[in-house]
Amino acid sequence: MNSPFILIVDDNPSNLSVLSSALKSAGYKIRMAVDGEDALAQVEYSHPELILLDIEMPNMDGFETCRRLKANSATEGIPVIFMTALADTDHKVKGLSLGAVDYITKPFEQAEVLARMKIHWRLKRLTDTLEQQVVERTQALQQAQVQMVQQEKLSALGQLVAGVAHEINNPLSCIIGNINAVQDYTNDLLRVIDLYHETFSQPGGKIEDELEAIDLEYLREDLPKLIKAMKQGGDRIQSISQSLRNFSRADNDAKHKFNLHDGIDSTLMILHHRLKANNRRPAIEVISEYSNLPEIECFPSQLNQVFMNILANAIDALDESNTGRSLKEIEADTNKITIKTSVENNNVKISIADNGQGMSEELKSKIFDYLFTTKAVGKGTGLGLSIAHQIVSEKHGGTIKVNSVLGEGTEFVISIPIIKWRE
Repeated sequence: MNSPFILIVDDNPSNLSVLSSALKSAGYKIRMAVDGEDALAQVEYSHPELILLDIEMPNMDGFETCRRLKANSATEGIPVIFMTALADTDHKVKGLSLGAVDYITKPFEQAEVLARMKIHWRLKRLTDTLEQQVVERTQALQQAQVQMVQQEKLSALGQLVAGVAHEINNPLSCIIGNINAVQDYTNDLLRVIDLYHETFSQPGGKIEDELEAIDLEYLREDLPKLIKAMKQGGDRIQSISQSLRNFSRADNDAKHKFNLHDGIDSTLMILHHRLKANNRRPAIEVISEYSNLPEIECFPSQLNQVFMNILANAIDALDESNTGRSLKEIEADTNKITIKTSVENNNVKISIADNGQGMSEELKSKIFDYLFTTKAVGKGTGLGLSIAHQIVSEKHGGTIKVNSVLGEGTEFVISIPIIKWRE
């Protein structure tokens, strides 16, 4: 362990000489100051581990020096031991109430000074160690909580989405599977009607009236269009169902080969309703500039959650940027989300950018912090981007960064190694 650095503050040269010699002999590193102002100046550029501070000094006494040290967040943790001939209770109480840890009366004994120094140096080390342990344990607990929240959210979302997709899929398969048969049966019935018309050119008044009432020619023209629309609607639902299954893949135990474009597209499909125009803004335009990406080893549903958090935040940012603006102003600036993918230095790079109001430097520095959110109470947990950062960095060995200029929009850049990466 390195020897502690001690600052001795005393206007008496004899005291400085005696104390410095004794402490140097005991292995301490020493600096000296002759008054309070000198002491504060030295503390600014050479941070001591402990300060021996005389009380009775010209210009600035020890009490004021101690008060200023404790008022500064950079120096408030330095233990201060007062040295003085003022041994009455009032002065001792005043010194201790200002934050001093001990009081040595003059004339002092060298052995007593060294013993007290040793005790307070040990206490300082123990305090620093305890504070570091508290920080480390707090970070570990926060990380564990984020992981638990992430796992619970993925599990609950996966079960819900998979269940909905399964329930949709069964009746949907029945509908889609029978549409072609309906088309064939319709064509058969129309041929039979045509055959009857050829065979019985005068079917009678009731039949003629009924044919006119149903407008057979219009029915013949419109019915195939209706069936085609039903088929397209079924295909659309089937596509949504497939997107739900892709999004909620159960892959928490092992990595799988995955095309990230499928994950992004599935996420956009689920968020499609939020991209549509509403009474506050026109539709959000999504511009996809995809490169030819290889499949990568990853946890697909976890990365899908990252895409979901970032894209949902981009939509929120665009909604917020339109608040308070007239419809004419909003329509003049197209709401856009631009998604770009590329391969750079054996990494897959995904950029998701919006042209919303952007972020300040202060906000950017906190955006991935645990429990930090800019949303109103009840609308954000502060876990979304914290979880996204953990998924990308800890689960996939990648990076996630934010670029933003206030008033010009925000870009999140995700980079994930193509090579197989293990935790």
